[in-house]
Parts: sequence; C-alpha cells; structure tokens
Amino acid sequence: MRVEINKLTKRYKDADRDLTVINDLTFTFPDRGSVAIIGRSGTGKSTLMHLLGALDTPTSGTVRYGDVLVSSLSSDERAAFRAQNVGFIFQFHHLLPEFNARENVALPLIMNGVSESEAQQRATELLDKVGLSQRSTHLPSQLSGGEQQRVAIARALVARPKVILADEPTGNLDIVTASEIQQLLLNMNQEYQSTLIIVTHNHELARSLDVVVEMLPGGALISSGSQRSTAH
Repeated sequence: MRVEINKLTKRYKDADRDLTVINDLTFTFPDRGSVAIIGRSGTGKSTLMHLLGALDTPTSGTVRYGDVLVSSLSSDERAAFRAQNVGFIFQFHHLLPEFNARENVALPLIMNGVSESEAQQRATELLDKVGLSQRSTHLPSQLSGGEQQRVAIARALVARPKVILADEPTGNLDIVTASEIQQLLLNMNQEYQSTLIIVTHNHELARSLDVVVEMLPGGALISSGSQRSTAH
C-alpha cells in the first residue's frame, strides 16, 4: 500500500512557545519493500512514526494510505484502521507479561473480532514461521530478548497488515541476535509483500533495506538511496 505524507507539520506546546518537530514535510513511500529512516536523536523520527501509524494526528498536512486520508479519521476510525492495516514493532517489546507467547500474538486478532480458535491457529502458524514453535507456551519472562522480539514480530504480522512500522527493532539486542532479527524482518517482509518502514541507528540494518532516507533537524527527509524525496 502506498503511504504518502503531504506538507506534514507537527508542533507541540512547550511552556509558552510552540515547538515544531516536523515542518512542511512531503514524501512518498514505496508500495512494497523496505525503507530505513536514519538520523540523530531528537530529529523527529519517532514523532514521524507515530503520525504514520495513526497513533497521533498532525498539526497540519496529511497522511494518506492509498485512497484513505488517515489524518482526517476520527479517533475510533483510526484505531480500526490501525488494527486492519498497520503492524508495530518497538525497541521494547511491550508483551503482556501474564500471557504466553501464543496468547500475546493472538490477542490483536481477538480484539478485532476474530474467534479465539482462529486467532490461536494463526498465532501458532506465525510463531512457527519466526522459529518459536517450541516456545509458544512460554511467558515473556521465560524468553530471551531475541525470542521476545520474534514474538513481537509475529504479533505485528498476525493481522497481515499492509504496512509494518518498526522503531529501533534491534536496539536492545546483541550483535548476533540483531543480525538474526534483521534477516527475519527482511524475509517476512518479502513473504508478505508489505511495506516495511524502520527507524534505526543500526547502519548495517539500514544498508540492508531497499531505500535509506536521513531525517534532519526540523523533520526534513533526504534520500540516501534510490528513492527520491521532496522535503521543504
């Protein structure tokens, strides 16, 4: 699914003044494949991810997924849209500690009205794909950091979203585990033919993706790869 932002601006109130994090940004992401967003801390990368994922609304400008103007949806409509179209992977896994791996993966489907039996079946299939079929009944506390991130990836993919947003998905992992997670993300992205957008400080991960863009202070994006951007 094509994701487009047009004249996107996000400001926050900071005491008595407005703080502009992203200013008048226009960019089109590819229909499929993978995009790395790199840049120094504080340039607005996480803010952009929240706007892209419909977790927040822009001060002005638009976010569009295909023909859907996501930035104009109500809060309830955005939640429904996210559930069907967007998968999230974070640096911190945000797994529910009282649920085992399969239950954590199945939960988004159950909350979206899928029967528990079908949700459990699809969760089992995804855990097998990410190499955790033997760990599906383990609680997060019984899993390593890399295993927890694999569960988080399975959870992000279980609803078969068209867009995957990942914010520092290898940030808390050792070099070997980070490399394994990197390859898993690329393999799953290719299999599901989705658009994968990753914010990362990991330059090895960034170089493995189809397109690399750098975010500058003020929220401008400049292309370091094959994708051309328009930033103001």
